[in-house]
Amino acid sequence: MTNRLVALVFASILLVFLASQIHASSLPLDKIKLPPGFTITVYADNVPNARGMALGKNGTLFVGSRSKGDVYAVVDTDGDQRADKVYTIASRLQQPVGVAYRNGSLYVSAMDRILRFDDIEQHLTKPPKPVVVTDRFPMQPDHGWKYIAFGPDGKLYVPVGAPCNICEPDPNRYALIGRMNADGSGYEIVARGVRNSVGFDWDPKSHDLWFTDNGRDWLGDNQPPDELNHAPKPGMNFGYPYCHGGTIPDPEYGKKHPCSEFTPPMVTLGPHVASLGMRFYMGKMFPPEYHNQIFIAEHGSWNRSEKIGYRITLASRDEQGKFRYSVFAEGWLQGQEAWGRPVDVLVMPDGALLVSDDFAGVIYRISYKKP
Repeated sequence: MTNRLVALVFASILLVFLASQIHASSLPLDKIKLPPGFTITVYADNVPNARGMALGKNGTLFVGSRSKGDVYAVVDTDGDQRADKVYTIASRLQQPVGVAYRNGSLYVSAMDRILRFDDIEQHLTKPPKPVVVTDRFPMQPDHGWKYIAFGPDGKLYVPVGAPCNICEPDPNRYALIGRMNADGSGYEIVARGVRNSVGFDWDPKSHDLWFTDNGRDWLGDNQPPDELNHAPKPGMNFGYPYCHGGTIPDPEYGKKHPCSEFTPPMVTLGPHVASLGMRFYMGKMFPPEYHNQIFIAEHGSWNRSEKIGYRITLASRDEQGKFRYSVFAEGWLQGQEAWGRPVDVLVMPDGALLVSDDFAGVIYRISYKKP
């Protein structure tokens, strides 16, 4: 290799490095408002279109994407709470939003199928060929991307969104949350009447399923609300397409079934905030009042006359079980211009909260130190 070529290669590597540093340093993190004692930093940049997150046994952070079609492995090799390596372990998949980790294998949602990458943390630089766990799901692109996660019962939970804004789809095919064994067998429907859930978690004490659901569009700026739902048993129906937010009959389909037939949401969230990832906080870093409360990533509205969302909210319960819905972190929306869009949240072993941002292409880390 000639000296000139060596110099060009070095210059290219330096430019890539500087670009990544400029990108991270140019993010206006000082605009993010948090409660006293909390700090937000960039955990990883260069994670384009970052969506769902899952943590491997050895601490590898796996991240899906939607429009990018890539799946990433993010590694903090020196333990300084800032990732220093981002591997692309899969490319050109069909909207691989969801990632889940179990027994050494990474499970990835890819529209109509679930893929499995075995022994993945040992092969980040040369990932194995994926195994198709199942290809039973529809290829309908509307709400076809899927958040996935393993429940406390060891089963893989997979939602299938409605193939439209509002319609009356096959209830055994769409607008539901299903679950299956890790090998793809034993599929069953857990919840129906779910328009588009892109985030769920389980109460650490009761093991009940909780999930966010995005409300329909084109009923005006202020209705219907997004929902935080509770499904303590299989077979519950949450109203779509007949009822929205527990009390709003759909103007086209509402006459067929009244709202009283369905399970209302536990918490009505903001209208069109696009509530996505949610997690119960069971870490030890944050103050006690956050323990066992629910953090929700609100991706932000796309067709509201005045934008809303673009934030992290908190659904907190008091001793009587009454919920309070409040803003925890905001500032990604400045006026009517957004520079970031939160997608998923994940509690790390040290208690810090990670937040993925598909617009900025980064993962944030929110930590706490008593003021």
